[in-house]
Amino acid sequence: MLVTGIAFTAYPVTDLKRARRFYEETLGLQSSMVFGDEKTAWVEYNIGPGTLAISNFMPEWKPSPGGGSVGLELADFDAAIQRLKQEGVRILNGPLDTPVCRLAVIADPDGNSITLHHCKTGGG
Repeated sequence: MLVTGIAFTAYPVTDLKRARRFYEETLGLQSSMVFGDEKTAWVEYNIGPGTLAISNFMPEWKPSPGGGSVGLELADFDAAIQRLKQEGVRILNGPLDTPVCRLAVIADPDGNSITLHHCKTGGG
């Protein structure tokens, strides 16, 4: 078997409408593909060469703050953190400065962890 890349990162959600509002309005992502309907669906967001998906297709797949995490590269880290704080988004960790990046971990409405990242050299 030869793995050639990461096809997508996906999160389970419990309330599709609430989750889409968070990912699309709060984080500013634009859906690229929706499989399903307004209540039950797999929703994809193409971000650069990768894809982030959210879904409530499988009731046995539960959100988990201690599970995996997606890292989103931000153009303006400080402005994003300020806006998320104003909107009441829960910040789980940070913001932190490292020699190579700035990062913070936030929670989506289901408690899934999302890492917000800004590479100090301008790369992702």
